[in-house]
Amino acid sequence: MSAAQAEINKAAFGRFHAAVNTGDAELISKTIDEVFTPDVLFHAPVPTGATGAQALKQVWVVLLRAFPDLHVAVEDVIAEGDKVVFRNTVTGTHRGDYRGLPPTGKPVTYGEIFIFRFSGGRITEVWGVVDVFAQLRQLGLIP
Repeated sequence: MSAAQAEINKAAFGRFHAAVNTGDAELISKTIDEVFTPDVLFHAPVPTGATGAQALKQVWVVLLRAFPDLHVAVEDVIAEGDKVVFRNTVTGTHRGDYRGLPPTGKPVTYGEIFIFRFSGGRITEVWGVVDVFAQLRQLGLIP
């Protein structure tokens, strides 16, 4: 894959990232439809029971309900071939139900790393590692 295509892929990732940080669930959903294929394959647990782009949309509904001020700061982006890798720091305040826990008002900060594989300018596969342990520990669900 050319360097030009890697830049196009990074730009698509950037569009998704910008939408996520608006906190606007409708815009995030629309951007998911534009940037991801409908049958995007996840190699990471998606706790919604859904698949494809619908699963990703549901994840964002749950996250924004629980953490309406959620912010994703991109620390690193690496693009090579048909993949874009990014490392993020996520912050937010627990203001809604999350994993059965009523709002605590506690802030959370956790890391995540994702790899997106692109085909035809859209994301077709996702591998991800999210530090859920840190998130749950900060919310008091894990000692």
